Amino acid sequence: MSSEEQPERAGKRREKAQYGGFAKRQKGARQLEVGMQGILITCNMNERKCVGEAYSLLNEYADQLYGPEKFTEDDHSSESDEDDVEAALKKEVDEIRTSTEKNLRRFQSVESGANNVVFIRTLSVEPEKLVHHILKDMYTTKKKKARVILRMLPFSGTCKAFLEDMKKYAETFFAPWFKTPNKGTFQIVYKARNNSHMSREEVIKELAGIVGSLNPENKVDLSNPEYTIVVEIIKTVCCLSVVKDYVLFRKYNLQEVVKCNKEELQQQLTTSTKEEVTEVKLKEESKAEQDHNLSAANA
Repeated sequence: MSSEEQPERAGKRREKAQYGGFAKRQKGARQLEVGMQGILITCNMNERKCVGEAYSLLNEYADQLYGPEKFTEDDHSSESDEDDVEAALKKEVDEIRTSTEKNLRRFQSVESGANNVVFIRTLSVEPEKLVHHILKDMYTTKKKKARVILRMLPFSGTCKAFLEDMKKYAETFFAPWFKTPNKGTFQIVYKARNNSHMSREEVIKELAGIVGSLNPENKVDLSNPEYTIVVEIIKTVCCLSVVKDYVLFRKYNLQEVVKCNKEELQQQLTTSTKEEVTEVKLKEESKAEQDHNLSAANA
Protein backbone atom coordinates (compact mmCIF):
# COMPACT_ATOMS: atom_id res chain seq x y z
CA MET A 1 0.00 0.00 0.00
CA SER A 2 1.44 3.39 -1.00
CA SER A 3 1.98 6.14 1.51
CA GLU A 4 -0.60 8.25 -0.37
CA GLU A 5 -3.33 5.59 -0.04
CA GLN A 6 -2.83 5.14 3.72
CA PRO A 7 -4.10 8.62 4.82
CA GLU A 8 -7.06 8.35 2.41
CA ARG A 9 -8.16 4.96 3.80
CA ALA A 10 -7.61 6.14 7.37
CA GLY A 11 -9.80 9.17 6.68
CA LYS A 12 -12.58 6.98 5.29
CA ARG A 13 -12.38 4.69 8.31
CA ARG A 14 -12.74 7.68 10.63
CA GLU A 15 -15.71 8.93 8.60
CA LYS A 16 -17.41 5.55 8.72
CA ALA A 17 -16.85 5.29 12.48
CA GLN A 18 -18.37 8.73 12.92
CA TYR A 19 -21.49 7.88 10.94
CA GLY A 20 -21.67 4.50 12.66
CA GLY A 21 -21.90 6.22 16.04
CA PHE A 22 -24.49 8.59 14.61
CA ALA A 23 -26.51 5.61 13.44
CA LYS A 24 -26.55 4.11 16.93
CA ARG A 25 -27.68 7.36 18.48
CA GLN A 26 -30.48 7.82 15.96
CA LYS A 27 -32.03 4.39 16.44
CA GLY A 28 -33.82 5.71 19.51
CA ALA A 29 -33.23 8.57 21.88
CA ARG A 30 -32.35 7.23 25.30
CA GLN A 31 -33.31 10.20 27.44
CA LEU A 32 -36.33 12.43 27.88
CA GLU A 33 -36.23 15.33 25.46
CA VAL A 34 -38.46 17.98 23.90
CA GLY A 35 -40.85 16.61 21.27
CA MET A 36 -41.50 13.28 22.94
CA GLN A 37 -44.84 11.86 23.98
CA GLY A 38 -45.10 9.27 26.68
CA ILE A 39 -46.00 8.17 30.17
CA LEU A 40 -44.23 9.30 33.31
CA ILE A 41 -44.27 6.65 36.02
CA THR A 42 -43.22 7.03 39.63
CA CYS A 43 -42.05 4.13 41.74
CA ASN A 44 -40.43 3.41 45.08
CA MET A 45 -36.73 2.64 44.65
CA ASN A 46 -36.95 -0.21 42.11
CA GLU A 47 -36.85 1.37 38.65
CA ARG A 48 -35.88 -1.82 36.79
CA LYS A 49 -38.90 -3.75 38.09
CA CYS A 50 -41.01 -0.68 37.42
CA VAL A 51 -40.02 -0.68 33.74
CA GLY A 52 -40.82 -4.37 33.36
CA GLU A 53 -44.16 -3.95 35.09
CA ALA A 54 -44.96 -0.92 32.93
CA TYR A 55 -44.20 -2.75 29.68
CA SER A 56 -46.47 -5.63 30.71
CA LEU A 57 -49.34 -3.40 31.79
CA LEU A 58 -49.13 -0.98 28.86
CA ASN A 59 -48.95 -3.73 26.25
CA GLU A 60 -51.89 -5.60 27.81
CA TYR A 61 -54.19 -2.59 27.50
CA ALA A 62 -52.70 -1.26 24.26
CA ASP A 63 -53.55 -4.59 22.64
CA GLN A 64 -57.16 -4.04 23.70
CA LEU A 65 -57.29 -0.54 22.20
CA TYR A 66 -55.01 -0.82 19.18
CA GLY A 67 -54.50 -4.53 18.57
CA PRO A 68 -51.20 -6.43 18.79
CA GLU A 69 -48.06 -4.44 18.09
CA LYS A 70 -46.78 -4.47 14.53
CA PHE A 71 -43.26 -3.32 13.88
CA THR A 72 -40.44 -3.95 11.45
CA GLU A 73 -36.99 -4.88 12.62
CA ASP A 74 -34.05 -3.09 11.05
CA ASP A 75 -32.50 -5.38 8.45
CA HIS A 76 -28.74 -5.08 8.15
CA SER A 77 -28.14 -8.57 6.78
CA SER A 78 -27.08 -7.47 3.32
CA GLU A 79 -23.39 -6.74 3.06
CA SER A 80 -21.99 -3.90 1.02
CA ASP A 81 -18.98 -4.19 -1.15
CA GLU A 82 -16.16 -3.42 1.26
CA ASP A 83 -14.11 -1.88 -1.55
CA ASP A 84 -16.82 0.72 -2.12
CA VAL A 85 -16.71 2.55 1.24
CA GLU A 86 -18.41 5.67 -0.10
CA ALA A 87 -21.44 3.69 -1.31
CA ALA A 88 -21.68 1.88 2.03
CA LEU A 89 -21.58 5.18 3.92
CA LYS A 90 -24.23 6.72 1.69
CA LYS A 91 -26.50 3.70 2.13
CA GLU A 92 -26.13 3.78 5.91
CA VAL A 93 -26.91 7.49 6.13
CA ASP A 94 -29.91 7.09 3.80
CA GLU A 95 -31.26 4.29 5.98
CA ILE A 96 -31.00 6.55 9.01
CA ARG A 97 -32.81 9.41 7.33
CA THR A 98 -35.60 7.27 5.90
CA SER A 99 -36.23 5.25 9.08
CA THR A 100 -39.81 5.69 10.32
CA GLU A 101 -41.70 5.03 13.51
CA LYS A 102 -42.67 1.55 12.32
CA ASN A 103 -39.08 0.48 12.93
CA LEU A 104 -39.38 1.35 16.63
CA ARG A 105 -41.33 -0.22 19.46
CA ARG A 106 -44.48 1.57 20.61
CA PHE A 107 -43.15 1.63 24.18
CA GLN A 108 -39.53 2.44 24.99
CA SER A 109 -38.07 3.34 28.36
CA VAL A 110 -35.83 6.41 28.30
CA GLU A 111 -33.76 8.11 30.97
CA SER A 112 -36.10 10.48 32.83
CA GLY A 113 -33.48 12.60 34.58
CA ALA A 114 -34.91 12.04 38.08
CA ASN A 115 -34.69 9.32 40.72
CA ASN A 116 -37.62 6.94 41.15
CA VAL A 117 -39.14 8.25 37.93
CA VAL A 118 -39.42 6.26 34.71
CA PHE A 119 -40.44 7.73 31.37
CA ILE A 120 -41.88 5.42 28.72
CA ARG A 121 -41.78 7.05 25.29
CA THR A 122 -44.81 6.15 23.16
CA LEU A 123 -45.26 5.91 19.41
CA SER A 124 -48.58 5.58 17.55
CA VAL A 125 -50.38 5.59 20.90
CA GLU A 126 -52.49 8.28 22.60
CA PRO A 127 -51.00 8.43 26.10
CA GLU A 128 -54.02 10.06 27.78
CA LYS A 129 -56.50 7.64 26.22
CA LEU A 130 -54.43 4.57 27.13
CA VAL A 131 -53.74 5.53 30.75
CA HIS A 132 -57.39 6.54 31.31
CA HIS A 133 -58.43 3.15 29.93
CA ILE A 134 -56.11 1.36 32.38
CA LEU A 135 -57.27 3.37 35.39
CA LYS A 136 -60.95 3.07 34.50
CA ASP A 137 -60.66 -0.71 34.36
CA MET A 138 -58.75 -0.90 37.64
CA TYR A 139 -61.19 1.50 39.32
CA THR A 140 -64.17 -0.56 38.15
CA THR A 141 -62.82 -4.03 38.87
CA LYS A 142 -60.75 -3.08 41.96
CA LYS A 143 -58.21 -5.61 40.70
CA LYS A 144 -54.64 -4.74 41.65
CA LYS A 145 -52.30 -5.01 38.68
CA ALA A 146 -49.20 -3.18 39.88
CA ARG A 147 -46.74 -3.90 42.68
CA VAL A 148 -44.04 -1.25 42.28
CA ILE A 149 -45.72 1.36 40.06
CA LEU A 150 -47.21 4.24 42.06
CA ARG A 151 -48.52 6.93 39.70
CA MET A 152 -48.89 6.76 35.93
CA LEU A 153 -49.15 10.16 34.22
CA PRO A 154 -49.63 10.48 30.46
CA PHE A 155 -48.04 13.34 28.50
CA SER A 156 -48.78 14.14 24.87
CA GLY A 157 -46.87 17.44 24.93
CA THR A 158 -43.32 18.44 25.83
CA CYS A 159 -41.48 21.72 25.50
CA LYS A 160 -38.52 23.58 26.98
CA ALA A 161 -38.93 24.31 30.68
CA PHE A 162 -38.70 28.09 30.39
CA LEU A 163 -41.73 30.26 31.03
CA GLU A 164 -41.88 31.95 27.62
CA ASP A 165 -41.51 28.61 25.81
CA MET A 166 -44.23 27.08 27.99
CA LYS A 167 -46.64 29.95 27.38
CA LYS A 168 -46.16 29.84 23.63
CA TYR A 169 -46.56 26.07 23.53
CA ALA A 170 -49.60 26.02 25.84
CA GLU A 171 -51.61 28.42 23.66
CA THR A 172 -51.76 25.77 20.94
CA PHE A 173 -51.65 22.68 23.13
CA PHE A 174 -54.68 23.65 25.28
CA ALA A 175 -56.91 24.55 22.31
CA PRO A 176 -58.65 21.13 21.82
CA TRP A 177 -60.05 21.28 25.36
CA PHE A 178 -60.43 24.95 26.16
CA LYS A 179 -60.64 27.07 23.01
CA THR A 180 -64.11 28.34 22.04
CA PRO A 181 -66.50 26.60 21.50
CA ASN A 182 -64.85 24.08 23.82
CA LYS A 183 -64.90 24.84 27.54
CA GLY A 184 -64.68 23.19 30.92
CA THR A 185 -63.79 23.48 34.57
CA PHE A 186 -60.15 22.85 35.37
CA GLN A 187 -57.36 22.75 37.90
CA ILE A 188 -53.57 22.82 37.45
CA VAL A 189 -51.20 20.48 39.29
CA TYR A 190 -47.48 21.21 39.18
CA LYS A 191 -44.33 19.29 40.06
CA ALA A 192 -40.69 20.19 39.37
CA ARG A 193 -37.77 17.78 39.71
CA ASN A 194 -34.11 18.73 39.49
CA ASN A 195 -35.11 22.23 38.46
CA SER A 196 -34.77 25.36 40.57
CA HIS A 197 -35.30 28.20 38.09
CA MET A 198 -39.08 27.81 37.68
CA SER A 199 -41.65 29.33 40.06
CA ARG A 200 -44.68 27.14 40.78
CA GLU A 201 -46.96 30.11 41.46
CA GLU A 202 -45.87 31.95 38.33
CA VAL A 203 -46.31 28.92 36.08
CA ILE A 204 -49.80 28.16 37.40
CA LYS A 205 -50.85 31.82 37.12
CA GLU A 206 -49.63 32.12 33.51
CA LEU A 207 -51.15 28.83 32.34
CA ALA A 208 -54.48 29.58 34.04
CA GLY A 209 -54.47 32.94 32.26
CA ILE A 210 -53.97 31.24 28.91
CA VAL A 211 -56.89 28.87 29.56
CA GLY A 212 -59.07 31.85 30.46
CA SER A 213 -58.06 33.73 27.31
CA LEU A 214 -59.03 30.78 25.11
CA ASN A 215 -62.59 30.92 26.43
CA PRO A 216 -63.81 33.16 29.31
CA GLU A 217 -66.29 30.42 30.28
CA ASN A 218 -63.45 28.15 31.43
CA LYS A 219 -63.57 28.18 35.22
CA VAL A 220 -61.25 26.96 37.96
CA ASP A 221 -62.61 24.13 40.12
CA LEU A 222 -60.27 22.66 42.73
CA SER A 223 -62.71 20.10 44.14
CA ASN A 224 -64.04 18.17 41.13
CA PRO A 225 -62.89 19.65 37.80
CA GLU A 226 -63.71 18.21 34.39
CA TYR A 227 -60.08 18.55 33.37
CA THR A 228 -56.77 18.55 35.20
CA ILE A 229 -53.77 20.18 33.58
CA VAL A 230 -50.72 18.23 34.69
CA VAL A 231 -47.36 20.01 34.57
CA GLU A 232 -44.23 17.95 35.28
CA ILE A 233 -40.84 19.60 34.90
CA ILE A 234 -37.67 17.51 34.90
CA LYS A 235 -34.46 19.48 34.47
CA THR A 236 -35.04 21.55 31.29
CA VAL A 237 -38.00 19.60 29.87
CA CYS A 238 -41.63 20.47 30.62
CA CYS A 239 -44.22 17.72 30.17
CA LEU A 240 -47.86 18.77 29.70
CA SER A 241 -51.15 16.92 29.60
CA VAL A 242 -54.86 17.47 30.09
CA VAL A 243 -56.56 14.51 31.76
CA LYS A 244 -60.03 13.54 32.94
CA ASP A 245 -61.12 11.97 36.24
CA TYR A 246 -57.94 12.99 38.07
CA VAL A 247 -59.77 13.19 41.41
CA LEU A 248 -61.90 10.09 40.81
CA PHE A 249 -58.84 8.02 39.89
CA ARG A 250 -56.89 9.16 42.96
CA LYS A 251 -54.43 11.41 41.16
CA TYR A 252 -53.74 8.57 38.72
CA ASN A 253 -52.29 6.43 41.50
CA LEU A 254 -52.48 2.73 40.64
CA GLN A 255 -52.17 1.66 44.27
CA GLU A 256 -54.98 3.90 45.50
CA VAL A 257 -57.43 3.56 42.61
CA VAL A 258 -58.23 -0.06 43.48
CA LYS A 259 -59.17 0.84 47.05
CA CYS A 260 -62.75 1.56 48.05
CA ASN A 261 -63.44 5.04 49.39
CA LYS A 262 -65.86 5.70 52.25
CA GLU A 263 -68.86 6.29 49.98
CA GLU A 264 -68.24 3.09 48.00
CA LEU A 265 -67.69 1.10 51.18
CA GLN A 266 -70.91 2.45 52.70
CA GLN A 267 -72.78 1.62 49.49
CA GLN A 268 -71.40 -1.91 49.53
CA LEU A 269 -72.42 -2.34 53.18
CA THR A 270 -75.90 -0.97 52.47
CA THR A 271 -76.32 -3.24 49.46
CA SER A 272 -75.05 -6.22 51.42
CA THR A 273 -77.46 -5.46 54.30
CA LYS A 274 -80.40 -5.13 51.91
CA GLU A 275 -79.52 -8.45 50.29
CA GLU A 276 -79.31 -10.14 53.70
CA VAL A 277 -82.68 -8.69 54.80
CA THR A 278 -84.30 -9.80 51.52
CA GLU A 279 -82.84 -13.28 51.94
CA VAL A 280 -84.21 -13.54 55.51
CA LYS A 281 -87.68 -12.37 54.39
CA LEU A 282 -87.74 -14.92 51.59
CA LYS A 283 -86.81 -17.71 54.02
CA GLU A 284 -89.52 -16.58 56.49
CA GLU A 285 -92.13 -16.40 53.74
CA SER A 286 -91.10 -19.81 52.47
CA LYS A 287 -91.32 -21.32 55.99
CA ALA A 288 -94.73 -19.72 56.60
CA GLU A 289 -96.02 -21.15 53.33
CA GLN A 290 -94.74 -24.61 54.26
CA ASP A 291 -96.43 -24.40 57.67
CA HIS A 292 -99.69 -23.32 56.04
CA ASN A 293 -99.59 -26.18 53.57
CA LEU A 294 -98.83 -28.64 56.36
CA SER A 295 -101.78 -27.34 58.47
CA ALA A 296 -104.12 -27.64 55.47
CA ALA A 297 -103.01 -31.19 54.81
CA ASN A 298 -103.59 -32.23 58.45
CA ALA A 299 -107.03 -30.69 58.40
